Amino acid sequence: MLKGRRPERSRLERLLAEARDGRSGALAVRGEAGVGKSALLDDLASAAHGMRLLRGVGIETEAELPFSGLHLLLHPFVDRLDVLPEQQAEAMRSVFGLAEVPVRDPFLVGAATLTLLSDLAGRRPLVCLIDDAQWLDRASSDALLFAARRLHEEPIVMVFAVRDTAQPFLTPGIEAMRLDGLDRGSALELLLECAPELTVPVRDSLLDEAGGNPLALIELAHVSRNGPVAPVGPLRVTGRVQDAFRAQSGDLPDATRLLLLLAAADGTAELDLVLRAGASLGASPVDLGPAEEARLVVTSGDEIRFRHPLIRSAVYQSAPHHQRIAAHAALARALSPAEDHDRRTWHRAAATTGPDEEVAGDLERTAERARHRGGTVAVALAYERAARLSADQEGKAQRIVRAARSAYDAGRPGWATRLATEAAALTDRPAVVAEAIYVRAQVAYESTSPAADAALALQGATLITRSHPERAVSMLTEAVWAARDACAHDLLGRAVAQLETVQLPPDAALRPVVAALIGYGRLAGGDPGAAVVPMRALVEAVRAGTVQDFVERVIAGFMGLLTADDDAATDVLESLVADVRAAGALGWLPYALEPLAIGRLLRGDFRGAQADVAEGLSLASDIGMDMQVTVLKAISVWLAAVTGDVAHCRALAGEVREHAAPHPTNAALAAWGEGLLDLADGRFEQAADRLDEVCGGPARHDLLIRAVPDQVEAAIRAGRAGQARRHLPALAAWAEHSAVGKALESRCQAMLGDGDQAEQHYRAALELVPGRPYELSRTRLVYGEWLRRKRRRSEARAVLAQAEETFARLGAARWAERARAELAVLGDRPVTRAQADDPLQRLTPQELQVVRLAAAGHSNREIAARLYLSPRTVGHHLYRAYPKIGVTRRMELAKLEL
Repeated sequence: MLKGRRPERSRLERLLAEARDGRSGALAVRGEAGVGKSALLDDLASAAHGMRLLRGVGIETEAELPFSGLHLLLHPFVDRLDVLPEQQAEAMRSVFGLAEVPVRDPFLVGAATLTLLSDLAGRRPLVCLIDDAQWLDRASSDALLFAARRLHEEPIVMVFAVRDTAQPFLTPGIEAMRLDGLDRGSALELLLECAPELTVPVRDSLLDEAGGNPLALIELAHVSRNGPVAPVGPLRVTGRVQDAFRAQSGDLPDATRLLLLLAAADGTAELDLVLRAGASLGASPVDLGPAEEARLVVTSGDEIRFRHPLIRSAVYQSAPHHQRIAAHAALARALSPAEDHDRRTWHRAAATTGPDEEVAGDLERTAERARHRGGTVAVALAYERAARLSADQEGKAQRIVRAARSAYDAGRPGWATRLATEAAALTDRPAVVAEAIYVRAQVAYESTSPAADAALALQGATLITRSHPERAVSMLTEAVWAARDACAHDLLGRAVAQLETVQLPPDAALRPVVAALIGYGRLAGGDPGAAVVPMRALVEAVRAGTVQDFVERVIAGFMGLLTADDDAATDVLESLVADVRAAGALGWLPYALEPLAIGRLLRGDFRGAQADVAEGLSLASDIGMDMQVTVLKAISVWLAAVTGDVAHCRALAGEVREHAAPHPTNAALAAWGEGLLDLADGRFEQAADRLDEVCGGPARHDLLIRAVPDQVEAAIRAGRAGQARRHLPALAAWAEHSAVGKALESRCQAMLGDGDQAEQHYRAALELVPGRPYELSRTRLVYGEWLRRKRRRSEARAVLAQAEETFARLGAARWAERARAELAVLGDRPVTRAQADDPLQRLTPQELQVVRLAAAGHSNREIAARLYLSPRTVGHHLYRAYPKIGVTRRMELAKLEL
């Protein structure tokens, strides 16, 4: 029976109660070894009456085998994979070894895990308990944590027991509960139960020594029956407990200790394998008896399990090095290649002490199989071990740089940098050194700055521009885009100059990309005339299908937005997002949703942009894309300003400013949003100052050129006509090549002009922006104000009413208020439009996404697959959305204007 732990048990029981009510919950229970995490999970399992129970465990010796932990947890349900969406089912079959389909994005396995757990909870609530989560292989932990973070309306409880280790096991987005030692009363109660014969002095000594750690109490009591524990200084409890286990195993016969070592070295609990390997070293099944009598292991059926993970650690670590090598060699011999090729290879590698190209080659093949299944950490581990066994230095360098690339792909930047630095030091081969520098560059983007990324990527590309031009283009693309984010115009210019020297084959698919990037360099240098044609040509190449890579399609979308080809850009990006969803490339979705959200907001689809940003933020947060979170928050600042959410706008802008130094582009976009908020609220001097800084800042030739009309309006209203004209030449040069740009320029000229000339500019601006309701209404608002000042009241009233109606429909609340204020000056008493006028305004961004997909005829399961939610969560969103939009049945959605 569990001693003490009343608050902790109460908290876990609340999770069970909530799951029984249909609400999900996830918790990480953290504490030192032996403190009682496993006992707490056992207690929770016994309290889960009538609920489905799943139990998994991390095994330290399997950390290099991708998805081994997930397989252990979910392999009994492989017959239910057909209920998953096709892409998710294929991914799960691949990681479970049931199919040879490559997993394009490992996060897709997380989505599949979420769907499968939701399905398992369909008939009764589900409790999923993961012990020793710190030893899970990275692929399994990523999948399980992704699923845990995206639990919403499922009757599911997920609890991870996490031991304190030198390398912390992080569970971002999961609530944590710290498990400390037992209070002295509970500890004494436990001690009296397990060793009642101990004297009072011995008991007091043990209570002091164990510090409330239950396992320490039990094991130290077991070895202390003949006297008190000798003081040994301030050792961690774990060390004392392991010493106790070592003492117990040290008294066993040699053959018994050999079998324990084999079990500890493999960790899969396969009794037959341990006995086969033991037989080759002279041990027999009878030799397990003493270990069972000492309660170190438990055997049942075809399994052998250590009573506690620390016993496995103590047995393995206390064995001499030569014995561990012999154990791994015996296990490798006992495993046939057909049985488990990768595990056999890892045992052979552990038993190899010097260069061995045969084993290194096997490890390379193991790495590529892991890549096929989406286990990027396992790929890096296998390549690094292969490098250590390489017979020549060049081969070692090549393998280490591959390990570095995989470590970066796995989200392990420190490891990736260390490996990349080592690889570059081992060889003079330009291709290897360049690749190592490229890895360091990509790590530098978040760890240092985008400028550091650009400088390194440029350095790497310079080494291989002639020998490997296509790889050089990839590096230079990184350099250009990182330099853009950093507003590092010198680095951008150098990268563009280097691109101009690249000699690609005439039929190379990258040629439009290179031309567009060179064109962007011209745009950033203030020469839009030389930029527009090649930048828009890339957009058309994507639309024609001649450029298909995800990276290049994201760039094409930006190229369209930067040249005001908004409709084509949005078309490209909507197609990209659809393809990303279809491919299950979940990790790409936040990158694709970023420019799509910008495209939507520029076209006045604020609700669509909010939905894109909300989805992108959710996914980026769940999969650890911290910088993408900041980018999407900067877009949210602009949206919050236009929709009138003042508190949210200010709070988000503050968060973005924390990263302003290394990422000025994001900071400038957020500042534009704050300037818009000031302008709409009548704080004209503040707006003029903020927007002048934006329009004159280092990102002025990027998307921020579109802030110039706002700066002009703010400066004019602040009485600063000279300041209002400051950025017009740059806007005019950019506007020359698009109707949208000309409309924005005409609005500026109208606000600065007077008489007939001003009216001509206003009318031109109104005619040039069809399909841009927000910009059209902004022009109508200032035109209506101008008409009112000219005492043309009836004309002003009509124009302002149109502006007010459109602003209200778009959800641009602050601007709608401005229009109503102008109408009130004319004597009208316009009614403030409630959300009831547009039911869609009542929906959350995710509810809007779900409703739109449901209206298009998609089932809940199809919607869940697209949005990486569970079908149950989709159903819950529809349940909440129906009353808000006034429908009672799914078929009624088709009648709505969505």
